[in-house]
Amino acid sequence: MTSRLNPYISFGGDARQAMEFYKEVFGGTLALNTYGESGQAGSPDADKIMHAMLETPSGFTLMGADAPPGMENTPGNNFSVSLSGDDDAELRGYWEKLSTGGSVAVSLEKQMWGDVFGMCTDRFGIPWMVNISEPQG
Repeated sequence: MTSRLNPYISFGGDARQAMEFYKEVFGGTLALNTYGESGQAGSPDADKIMHAMLETPSGFTLMGADAPPGMENTPGNNFSVSLSGDDDAELRGYWEKLSTGGSVAVSLEKQMWGDVFGMCTDRFGIPWMVNISEPQG
């Protein structure tokens, strides 16, 4: 998998409806994963979207999720730029450069879904998410 860069939008509980709307607009394939499917079954947020990805015939990729419990969701400030792929060295290099002089919200480390993930804001105030997938093989 090559690395990809795309917007990642945070929603306040209506991620499913928004991502289905964007699928109607752009077409393509929509994958939805809920918090319940990711180990939070039975919680009040079990049906909310932990991760959604729309891949369109035009080559667009749009990702989104409902904001996790306790995390503020402010329209206008509810996006990040996502870098993802399976090239560990390449993505760690981007992370180091992006996080230098900025602030780290989530350290780049292995997460419950099995990937290495981190969130930072660069020195210009742009929020970034980096996800390094385990190579398939």
